[in-house]
Amino acid sequence: MPSKERVSFAQLKVGILGIVALSCIALLVFLLTGNMQWFKKEIPLHVFTSDAAGLTKSSPVRINGIQAGTVEKVDLSGETDPTKVIRVDVVIDEDMMKQIPADSIARISSDNLLGSTKFLQITKGTSHSLIQPNATLNSISNPDFDALIEQGYNILQGLKLLLGQVEGIVGQVEVGKGTIGKLLVDETLYNSLQATVNQVQLLATTLNSKTGTIGHLVNDNQFYEQLQQVVTQISDLTAGLQKGEGTAGKLIKDPKMYNDLNTTIDQLNTMLADLNSGKGTAGQLLKDDKLAKQFSQTLDNVNLTINKVNSGQGTIGQLLVNPALYDNVNGTTRELHELLKDFRANPKKFLSIKLNLF
Repeated sequence: MPSKERVSFAQLKVGILGIVALSCIALLVFLLTGNMQWFKKEIPLHVFTSDAAGLTKSSPVRINGIQAGTVEKVDLSGETDPTKVIRVDVVIDEDMMKQIPADSIARISSDNLLGSTKFLQITKGTSHSLIQPNATLNSISNPDFDALIEQGYNILQGLKLLLGQVEGIVGQVEVGKGTIGKLLVDETLYNSLQATVNQVQLLATTLNSKTGTIGHLVNDNQFYEQLQQVVTQISDLTAGLQKGEGTAGKLIKDPKMYNDLNTTIDQLNTMLADLNSGKGTAGQLLKDDKLAKQFSQTLDNVNLTINKVNSGQGTIGQLLVNPALYDNVNGTTRELHELLKDFRANPKKFLSIKLNLF
């Protein structure tokens, strides 16, 4: 039977072993949770806001995104001011207090778009004085989260409706309705497209050969050489023009042609100026009313003469309007014609030679 001293010593060893085990478990929990704040001093601060917006106890407190403390309590403040309905008590690590100027601003933010994880965001101010322990931070209210959720719900409903319409269109396409559906399920269009592709391939084959005009243009070097000759001739012609060769080159390079043309234009301008000023016969015709009046009088005289002729006055008028005179002339002409006819038939009748002897 073991002695009493041995039992007590064994119990002591078991106790020490249990303490060590509990210490190891506590150290393991400490390492797993990453909680390094057990021995750090924390400074309390306060924030008033209009809405808690899902912020809860133990939520993180961050200074421009850097972890600086935790939320101790979120509760109603009892204030009547609408901007101070909610009081948020936070604790800040002592070494982070020097990073919070007195004019810093606190607001409730979220880690994601759904707003499932809330934290208190402190935006550093520019003041040279720091916030004091148990002081109240300035705050700004977030937009109404419920309104934001409602807007997101409306957007989701619109997307759902749009997806339904897309599903309907896809269903019609799958059964071959519409142009796109026929393109997908109708073999006629596929066959037509395949025939077009075959024709294009045949055309490409023809182009690659020397068959036809286009084939010769693509594959025959003769056309290239002829084209090269034409380009060379054009280059030579251009060079000749640049050098002033030939009539065209003279027109481009020789200033004499320009000077002659300029002189001609000056002379033409001088002539036009003389005409406009009434100089010379042409100028008198353009500017002098006397010639115009003489021309008008001449026309009046001609019209008067024509009127007299039309009325039968004078010899010419009688010739035009008097039929007796026409008949006399016609009869005389006829008699003369008979006389000439008789003369040709019997010229001896009109020609006789009489010889007298003394």
